[in-house]
Amino acid sequence: MKKFDTVKTVQLVLTILLACTALITILRDTELYSMIAVNPHVRLLAFVLWIVLGLSFLFLLYDFNSYSDLKRENLELDHAVYSDALTGIANRYSVDVYIGKFMNQPLPEDIGCVTIEITNLSEINAKLGHEGGDGAIQIFSDILRTVANGVCFIGRNGGNKFLAIFRKCSETRLEKFCASVEAQVQARNELLEVPLRYSAGRAFHEGDAVHTITELVALSDRRAWQNSGHMQNQI
Repeated sequence: MKKFDTVKTVQLVLTILLACTALITILRDTELYSMIAVNPHVRLLAFVLWIVLGLSFLFLLYDFNSYSDLKRENLELDHAVYSDALTGIANRYSVDVYIGKFMNQPLPEDIGCVTIEITNLSEINAKLGHEGGDGAIQIFSDILRTVANGVCFIGRNGGNKFLAIFRKCSETRLEKFCASVEAQVQARNELLEVPLRYSAGRAFHEGDAVHTITELVALSDRRAWQNSGHMQNQI
């Protein structure tokens, strides 16, 4: 795509330069100008050349418009494939693709993850209906997207579960992320009929207990599940 854009831009610039050069040459060369005005054969040749330049310019503009439409369609397709339809954040497929970057290699020392799960979605659905449950997921996704901006990768890992993956991770970054999520949930819960409850599980620098990215994610998932039983956050 980028190569195509560059080539077409060069073609358009050259076409404009050639047209301008030809026009300036004709206007400055009085003998050539007179020849075109007097000789019908030369005039016909000049006319044909201008028609060719004009058509080339129009075709290039058409290519640019088609290219813009194609880019927009590709963006829409990427969004449909990689983004969650309900929340707009990365979907399960995107999460798998991101995790796949670290497959079949030793686990980087600077990578950490947090699994976050809404623990009272069934309660919200019971009280507010399915639309209320979808609304809660959207609100929670907005919170995570805001907190994760520029900090980590965030995706919906199915249903009521979300996954944050950190590069150049540290305990301080994890603490700040979790604290920001808690503060955002607290602020939103003041406006909600049914407050959001969630649990979180972290995994980072686990030593010999974890050797791969899938083991790291699985550990954070288990910890989130364990915490949901006795450490549910009701902010």
